[in-house]
Amino acid sequence: MKSKQILRITIDILMTIILMLLMAYSLVYGSNPTVGEAVHEWLGVGLFVLFVLHHILNRKWSGSMLRGRYTPYRILQMILVVLAFLSMCGSMISGILLSRTVFSFLGIRGGQMTARTVHMLSAYWGFVILSLHLGLHWSGMMGMARKFKKKPSKLRKWTLRSLAALIAVYGACAFVTRDFGNYMILRYHFVFIDFEESLARFLLDYIAIMGLFVCGGYYSTVILRKNIRNQHIR
Repeated sequence: MKSKQILRITIDILMTIILMLLMAYSLVYGSNPTVGEAVHEWLGVGLFVLFVLHHILNRKWSGSMLRGRYTPYRILQMILVVLAFLSMCGSMISGILLSRTVFSFLGIRGGQMTARTVHMLSAYWGFVILSLHLGLHWSGMMGMARKFKKKPSKLRKWTLRSLAALIAVYGACAFVTRDFGNYMILRYHFVFIDFEESLARFLLDYIAIMGLFVCGGYYSTVILRKNIRNQHIR
């Protein structure tokens, strides 16, 4: 595996870990909200920096956005990239307005309620969009993983598919029980946290929700690419 590919994978893994910690920060630092907010802000800055690095490493793809034929898969890919960019910018700008530590030197006052609303929308929609985006590239990751396996295995293939199905089902249940969709449509304007809940349970649910949308992105890719192949055959 090339060093550039390793760097890309490392950045994607770090982004995923930080994203989970950002969603769970109230549980991690519930007993010390001052420390929690400071850590949350620094993690947010770290996520934004990694996001920028991710795009720098993929600048060739970005440079070719306006060239070539637009297939349904490519259109979906571009839509998710644009939405991910908007959600990340929304999180960062609203985070700066809400900042009490990292950007407190700017002395920004006012607009707190609007910034909080934008921050929550950007966080929950960004979580879903980034998960779908990861799903679009899941086949590529699986392709790299297959290089380490000399012989294909039907048992391994169906075991992984069954595991993915279980994660997706559990993720759908967690999506409903966690009221994830209600936060996305602003039925709630504040995030409700059960401080007696274990961090492990929270992370398990959110990883499953991410898995649900990764599966959605992956199978959208499979369907779109299959349609493209069928059109070429005709």
